[in-house]
Amino acid sequence: MNQSVIAPLRTGIALGITVGVFYALCALVWALAPGPFLGFMNNLFHGMDFSSMVQPRPFAWPGFLVALLVLSIWALLAGVFFAWLLDRLRR
Repeated sequence: MNQSVIAPLRTGIALGITVGVFYALCALVWALAPGPFLGFMNNLFHGMDFSSMVQPRPFAWPGFLVALLVLSIWALLAGVFFAWLLDRLRR
């Protein structure tokens, strides 16, 4: 049986970019429509009420960029590990 090898670094880069893009989109939706987004998050977590945790403040670029970087690197590492492990388990 011919099973193709998944390139770990390419998989990690693809996942890192994907997570970064979706995090940026999530932050954009929050910035543009915080009320409806908060309602969505409350419903997503089975009715938990996050409104008491929200404090009105301006968008913070440094915090956004640090979170974007950390999430993207974490996803890159997870993607590399996933592809590496998958290739080992296929043997």
